[in-house]
Amino acid sequence: MSARRTRKTTVVRRSGGPSRRGLRIRRASAGLTRTRSLALLAIILSGLALYGANASAAFGYRKLQIIGAGFTPQATVRRELGLTDAANLFRLTTDGMADRLRTLPAVADASIEVVLPDTLRVRLVERQPIVVWQVGDSRFLVDADRFIFAMADATTDLPVIVDRRVPASDALDPDSRAGPNQVGLAQVPRIGDILDPVDFDAATRLASLRPVDVGSGAAALHVSIDDEHGFSLDTGPAGWTAVFGFYTPTIRQTELIPGQVRLLRGLIGGREASIATILLADDVHGVYTSRAAP
Repeated sequence: MSARRTRKTTVVRRSGGPSRRGLRIRRASAGLTRTRSLALLAIILSGLALYGANASAAFGYRKLQIIGAGFTPQATVRRELGLTDAANLFRLTTDGMADRLRTLPAVADASIEVVLPDTLRVRLVERQPIVVWQVGDSRFLVDADRFIFAMADATTDLPVIVDRRVPASDALDPDSRAGPNQVGLAQVPRIGDILDPVDFDAATRLASLRPVDVGSGAAALHVSIDDEHGFSLDTGPAGWTAVFGFYTPTIRQTELIPGQVRLLRGLIGGREASIATILLADDVHGVYTSRAAP
């Protein structure tokens, strides 16, 4: 038997690429694949859902939650919101509502949240009072920015400044809004006004004093202002009155008050029961008058 010759075949491949023999090229289909079909269906359903939410009565406004309203009446909040019953909350824009609430005198900041399906939640950050400014029978709450923002009730335990410079009969409607106007000596304060900075500084310095700070055994101290004496501190009808006087931005500044308090303490020491009036010309000079003998 003769041996068969074996032929060798050499396959030549191009450098860096596969053999041309058996090479298959797949072309992308121009039709809808399963993934594309599902995505298109999701878009259609989302659009239908959005349309339904905008038109549905299920998202109608029915409840209002107000958080943080201590000085602001709820009826006032409702009025500023301006919402009608069954208004669609899904398409409600709340930015303008929050801005309107921030214009209320007692409101420092406000935010509004839509809680589907039917609730609007309002959060208020209100101003905090530090003193009561009383003119006649009207009692106003004042914050640390000197802003008069609400009426005070009779139960508040804040320090009270009794302003006798304006007759009580001239007091205006306490619910009226003004300002912000800076209240001068002969003006009746109103909600929305800003108190004079010198008056406010002197009043709050004196209102922060306790009887022990001036060496007094009295139960309480009271601060008042009038056109004759300026600022005064007293312990009540049966006690003594200390006249601190008037203050201005430049000539007689409120920086005198700490020295006047020290002087007052020195004059009261050991003779409080016999003193009627103390005049504090400045932080060094002061005189007192004694009570008449019974």
